Amino acid sequence: MSAAPMKIALVGIGKIARDQHVPALAASPDWDLAATVSRAGTVDGVESYTRIEDMLAARPDIGVVSLALPPVPRFDVARAALLAGRHVMLEKPPGATLSEVHGLIDLAQAQGVSLYTSWHSRSAKAVAAAKAWLAGRQIRAGRITWREDVRKWHPGQDWIFEAGGMGVFDPGINALSILTEIMPMALHLTGADLEVPVNRAAPIAARLRFAQGISADFDFRQEGPQTWDMEFDTDQGQLALRMGGNLLEIDGKPEGGDLSIMGEYPALYAHMAGLVRAGASDTDLRPMVLTSDAFTIGRQISTAAFEF
Repeated sequence: MSAAPMKIALVGIGKIARDQHVPALAASPDWDLAATVSRAGTVDGVESYTRIEDMLAARPDIGVVSLALPPVPRFDVARAALLAGRHVMLEKPPGATLSEVHGLIDLAQAQGVSLYTSWHSRSAKAVAAAKAWLAGRQIRAGRITWREDVRKWHPGQDWIFEAGGMGVFDPGINALSILTEIMPMALHLTGADLEVPVNRAAPIAARLRFAQGISADFDFRQEGPQTWDMEFDTDQGQLALRMGGNLLEIDGKPEGGDLSIMGEYPALYAHMAGLVRAGASDTDLRPMVLTSDAFTIGRQISTAAFEF
């Protein structure tokens, strides 16, 4: 007999919540979306609140809280949920700063609850196969191209170019989450160029260089077809991941993956259910460390003003 669904509250009812979180929860046998928290957004048929404190006080029966808020306001909400003894799942990136996320990790441990810093791109269809193929091989060079249209994926969302919004690293950290998952060795950054519009606080494009011979090109200005590719030269052939980690190529030939069903968020929520039932946490911060390193050592280059 399968376990009964667990009640969960979703905080932040914006585009990503509507496109990914709500459908994944609706289709999951593990979860019952029992409440939402948002200043404006709601989900039909689901009890809604505008403040996390009100939801926590009114619904002690809801044991899990999933946060789909932008990074900057997320810490206070996550902290309130953890202090109330609720398990917490964080949309990527898990916070605006590493120190605040380390604080949440310590608090979750002290409270005896689960914390999950989720990275949805790691659940793309071909990531596990790429990791298995690269294991034991020597990486000689690698190229990451992550270029998309911010107007399509974040229409009118000025917060993404504000301090703490991360700019092009909001999608770029997805590439870094895959990279840190599949690489058979540790990575560190040696240089970065960050293009920042003169009227914005966060980069619209970035070029990264790693000591391991890997480079990355992130850009938020690509119109038309979008590009989410990773290519690696090894001592035993070439591997490519395309379409955000959903298609695998070996030596230029298709070797697996699937675009018909994008199951990243269902996989995240299935993993969260397992963590809660096991009393465990999953808090890998390596993608965020690399992002922070890019802001620390990156050379800022002013570029043309950007408006939505």
